[in-house]
Amino acid sequence: MLKKLTERIYFLPGEKRTDRPYLYYINGDTMSLAVDAGNSKWHVEKFYHELKEHGFRKPAYTVLTHWHWDHTFGMHAVTGKTIASVLTNQKLREVQNWEWTEQKMREREERGEDIAFCNQCILCEYENLGDITVIPADIELKEKVEINLGGIHCVLEPHDSTHSRDSLFLYIPEEKVLVVGDSDCEDYYGDGKYDRDRLLDLIAYIKSFDFTTYLIGHDVPRSRKEAMDFLHSQLEMVSV
Repeated sequence: MLKKLTERIYFLPGEKRTDRPYLYYINGDTMSLAVDAGNSKWHVEKFYHELKEHGFRKPAYTVLTHWHWDHTFGMHAVTGKTIASVLTNQKLREVQNWEWTEQKMREREERGEDIAFCNQCILCEYENLGDITVIPADIELKEKVEINLGGIHCVLEPHDSTHSRDSLFLYIPEEKVLVVGDSDCEDYYGDGKYDRDRLLDLIAYIKSFDFTTYLIGHDVPRSRKEAMDFLHSQLEMVSV
């Protein structure tokens, strides 16, 4: 069910069984924007059904926080234009060439191109692997841009993170809300641990925003204090 964060911002909670992330909706006076495209067309359909139930229009833009399957495999089913960092699109063009059979998935896992957890969740989400459709975003970002939705603005900026090098952050100044996706998690496509230098950079970057609410990919919204406490606790463990 769609949840209300503010008068302008709503979200569809994630689902652990198939690793569906939280999907966010920013409602402007003239148009709206969604954050992340979900892990399948069924995920998108559920999101749009909830928007319709609340009397909201479909988003004019859908912004991708990073390339991972659970945030992008629903992109072919969204309305409007899609937006991603240049690095995200580079990776999605690579993934477009992947073959989707259980054998090929196992081979990619063995080579370190993909990981077991993702493959397990994909097999749960997709009864027929032939339904998987991967496409790049319509619009690529190299640097910070601002989108005026009417009465509310979204500032988008690509920046490195501890989770994925292609992360895209979204800041909503009127609401003092920062959307980070999975960017403060470990890099599971690496060694599954935090890189100390990348974590230090991420902490400094996040701290530079004037935010009170922190929105992440797979859990409930956090306060600024909760977000910074979490990041510093991870830094302490890396530094030991």
